[in-house]
Amino acid sequence: MSFNDIFKSSFLENIAAVSLLDIVLTIALAFGIGLFIFFVYKKTYRGVMYSSSFGVTLIALTMITSQVILAVTSNVVLSLGMVGALSIVRFRTAIKEPLDIAFLFWSIAAGIILAAGMIPLAVGGSLIIGVILLVFVNKKSHVNPYIVVLSCTNHASEINAMNFLEGATERCIVKSKSVREGLIELNMEVRLKSDNTDFVNQLSAINGVNSAVLVSYNGEYMG
Repeated sequence: MSFNDIFKSSFLENIAAVSLLDIVLTIALAFGIGLFIFFVYKKTYRGVMYSSSFGVTLIALTMITSQVILAVTSNVVLSLGMVGALSIVRFRTAIKEPLDIAFLFWSIAAGIILAAGMIPLAVGGSLIIGVILLVFVNKKSHVNPYIVVLSCTNHASEINAMNFLEGATERCIVKSKSVREGLIELNMEVRLKSDNTDFVNQLSAINGVNSAVLVSYNGEYMG
């Protein structure tokens, strides 16, 4: 055994397994695609409270995934060990918005495809996905359901308000009703005919109507 054999290290041999050009190009493209995913996420977010940290996570996830796949593609033995190591990872963070799952998967998939060398697929596919999300998520607001919170003094004013809403909206359904002496409170789901919400002003001006509040509603939250 020679002196060189004693200090021979497979770790040092793997230094040149991936070229510096491949590393810089992959990380730069991953950052660019991750930044685009973050932009689309910010423009299409419809939740209660926007979290900028989740957007940064999308960028980091794209870059980290590309690094992992770049290392895996350069060494078959490493790929087997990486699969075993990542299989024990568990995430406990709750995903509140269903669309967030799509963005997470998009970031991971973009990183994998990019590090695999399919740059046109990663860039072109991300652009197409981003445009589709921007078009379909940012649809007109009047097609979304709204909740009208109505406060009336008597039954006659309730009937007048209901008749007015049925004519001013596309659809009007009573979700809940609370009655006590001198006060009737109604929560109604409505579908608007257009983006114009001036009908709420006319509704509150009806005799016997104390207040009328219009809030957006997606089935999970109101805001």
